[in-house]
Amino acid sequence: VDRREETHFHIALSCISQSLKTQIINSSYDEVAICFFNTREKKNLQDLNGVYVFNVADRDYLDRPTARLIKEFDLLEESFTKEIGSQYGIVSGSRENSLYNALWVAQALLRKGSAKTADKRMLLFTNEDDPFGSSKGAAKMDMIRTTLQRAKDAQDLGISIELLPLGRPEEEFNISLFYADLFGLEGDELAEFIPSAGEKLVDMKDQLRKRIFKKRIVRKINFAIANGLSIELNTYALIRPTTPGAITWLDSVTNCPLKGERSFICADTGALLQKSTKLFQPYKNESIKLSVDELSEIKRVSTGSLRLLGFKPLSCLKDYHNLRPSTFLYPSEEDVIGSTCIYIALHRSMLRLKRFAVAFYGVPSRPQLVALVAQDEIIMAGGQVEPPGMHMIYLPYSDDIRDIEEARKKLI
Repeated sequence: VDRREETHFHIALSCISQSLKTQIINSSYDEVAICFFNTREKKNLQDLNGVYVFNVADRDYLDRPTARLIKEFDLLEESFTKEIGSQYGIVSGSRENSLYNALWVAQALLRKGSAKTADKRMLLFTNEDDPFGSSKGAAKMDMIRTTLQRAKDAQDLGISIELLPLGRPEEEFNISLFYADLFGLEGDELAEFIPSAGEKLVDMKDQLRKRIFKKRIVRKINFAIANGLSIELNTYALIRPTTPGAITWLDSVTNCPLKGERSFICADTGALLQKSTKLFQPYKNESIKLSVDELSEIKRVSTGSLRLLGFKPLSCLKDYHNLRPSTFLYPSEEDVIGSTCIYIALHRSMLRLKRFAVAFYGVPSRPQLVALVAQDEIIMAGGQVEPPGMHMIYLPYSDDIRDIEEARKKLI
């Protein structure tokens, strides 16, 4: 298809096909459903008009992306008009609301799994910035109200809704007509929303790839700032070299993963020995008995939290101090209310005074000192380039930094 003659429908199908091919490699355990709305035919468990679910046949939950699904979906564009068809928006005077029905069907498809264990999202492709433009009066207001309420109900259940607008070449997608209310955008957020150029397939694929990429939290930590004052932070892993995956041993009969266990066997009788409940440590010709819990508590240096020690000028932090990829820190309000407010105050002060924070990161495996460097937000024409937050840089120990010249002289 010539790039100049690409339709919005072709762009949307190409983006979805590309995302399925990416998911089948990177996130094969993800589950997806492809739902068309404003269609002539209907196919959904709720039997709602104007909604056609492509890949979920006789079941009420999602499917994993498979090679068969991708192959069938790639052939859909040729047969769509004949088998499914589309309508020209909401007919004036009609009470049929295909967008409301689509949100309802999508919410039902996403009801599998808890919001705490699964990331549930709706990605909405549309080139219609005013879906109720053909309706008038009380009917239009009623459809807008019910659709906004349906979207709010889905968001309250932990389902995020994201818009991928397909703008026309001669005019931009006007989000303020309807979708600003659906997503709760106002003020600066509305001004910062930049609709993608719908006629550019590459731009849309890139935007979809960014939306699908899940920003997974590595762990949650407490940041102790002062006595009695601590906030909650989420940690995110940044780009780093890819390491080979671990070897997984499988059972030769069932092909199920094996779990390694260690047991002690008596050398004389061959009997299986029970795990020791007491351990001892020789000290001054005496055996000091310790329980397993007491020994683990002695070995514990810290609880894994982050403790602020002080501040230093940014000039004290050198490039060679950063020996491994940093960790990105961002506040969380899930358990400690008010963490964001304190975090912002600390973040702004560090940027204004050009200081970085020195903290003790008490990881049980390797406790060490870290530097917290504030990063300011950078926004360009294409949107946000760098988010506001802090980088946690793991400071090296003295023996981690070696003078290359001195080492070379010793070798000579």
